[in-house]
Amino acid sequence: MREAWIIDAVRSPRGRGKPGVGSLSHIHPQRCMAQVLNGLREKVGFDPADIEDVVAGCGAGSGDHAHDIARMSVLDAGWPISVTGVTLHRFCGSGQQAVNFAATGVMSGQQEAVIGGGVEFMSRYSPLHANGFHANNEHLLKLHPQIPQGISADLIATIEGFSREDCDRYAVESQNRAINSIEKGYFKRALVPIYNEDGTLALDRDEYPRPGTDLAALAGLKPSFQGMGAHHAEDYPASFEGMAMQKYPGVKAINYVHHAGNSSGVVDGASAVLVTSPEYAKAHGLKPRARIRAIATAGTEPLIMLTAPGPAAERVLQKAGMSKHDIDLFEINEAFAAVVLKFMKDLDVPHDRVNIDGGAIALGHPIGATGGMLIGTALDTLERTGKGTALIAMCTGGGMGTATIIERI
Repeated sequence: MREAWIIDAVRSPRGRGKPGVGSLSHIHPQRCMAQVLNGLREKVGFDPADIEDVVAGCGAGSGDHAHDIARMSVLDAGWPISVTGVTLHRFCGSGQQAVNFAATGVMSGQQEAVIGGGVEFMSRYSPLHANGFHANNEHLLKLHPQIPQGISADLIATIEGFSREDCDRYAVESQNRAINSIEKGYFKRALVPIYNEDGTLALDRDEYPRPGTDLAALAGLKPSFQGMGAHHAEDYPASFEGMAMQKYPGVKAINYVHHAGNSSGVVDGASAVLVTSPEYAKAHGLKPRARIRAIATAGTEPLIMLTAPGPAAERVLQKAGMSKHDIDLFEINEAFAAVVLKFMKDLDVPHDRVNIDGGAIALGHPIGATGGMLIGTALDTLERTGKGTALIAMCTGGGMGTATIIERI
């Protein structure tokens, strides 16, 4: 099997995901993704006609995100009509899966140059998942009851013994690391400024981080999911917390520790990663930045839902013939503080090797775009620190995890 090389990775800034408030919220998500694609083209200098496919993750799939947003973004970018696009949905892991699928096409020898990434404008979300993860399938609901992710995160914290202060302390560190990286310009290499239709600048920096966040500020925030936990949705067999405690009978009460300050931020954004064969890169004078060593997915119990980053990481390490000691840096999506705390506990990995530039608690999590962003951040961080390998992992809805190992060239 031949190698898959990452030539470059770019992303938009993350804009606040509130209509009329976020600096990107008035821009159509296709337009943002198109600008990111063209930013990648301008940075690398490839011929768009050579791109065999654009694979984009997107968690919404409706409204302004509908109708294969990958293909529509390619057309909006003004690329040749011969360039195809496909949109996939693996919940929060969609963007990472898109890059992994791009690598699969190249590794298999069926494709030479593919772009993976994704887009999500959470400012344009209409109420989603009102019918639950089971999508009105009562048979599935009986087999595998699934609850809102915030309650799942609180369930993890309860089972693992993570306190509110543990989660808040982690969140403060994420903010501090992100602010430090922004102030030192660590993200600038990957950022593609996004422009309004009249050519004026819309956004060229991440606008979600909150400088000055400390434990005292977070202590004043009310838990976000406590009231939701007691809710008994129509056609559900019990309240959300009731279903959780039926599945985990050792839990007598859920400790609600997550809130807006220690959960991933609601933002808008897009990402793109160019993956090519070594033959294509050499023939076109493109310098690779990294190779993709291995990719993997893993599934875990779907009610608790957010515990699969560890199993996915273990599987991808096995596929690569590596151990955790061979990994210099870890990028683990900060869906909720307890998710990363559990990952570090499961793999016995110290925090100084995990998310050293902060994560989604500080920067935000534009669902379908995040995976491509994390891969790009991991690559930039490896180069900045002189390290060699990084493992990127994410939890997703339905009890799944995605993982990728990259190695600098």
